[in-house]
Amino acid sequence: MKAIYRANRTRAKIHGTASRPRLTVHISNMHITAQVINDDEGKTLAYATTVGSKLTGTKTEKAAQIGAEIAKKAKAAKIKTVVFDRGSKLYAGRMSALADAARKEGLEF
Repeated sequence: MKAIYRANRTRAKIHGTASRPRLTVHISNMHITAQVINDDEGKTLAYATTVGSKLTGTKTEKAAQIGAEIAKKAKAAKIKTVVFDRGSKLYAGRMSALADAARKEGLEF
């Protein structure tokens, strides 16, 4: 229940627009998912996940691979800057690995 409150508190301050969409990240015990969302239209512009993929390595390494993949897909959709939405997770470990990999690929936030 506390995680829901943390996520709502984070999302109350964040809103994705067409010029600067929201990069939301969900990290579960098994999988990592990242989406670039335009909240004005309610559309997902880019999506990357470990579900069904054959990524290897630790979960932190998988997070970095997903960060690089979402940045490449965002570039293909002509998106350069995003607002980072970490949800209820702290900005540490896998979350920061994903963010750093996305920044290395040229995504700005």
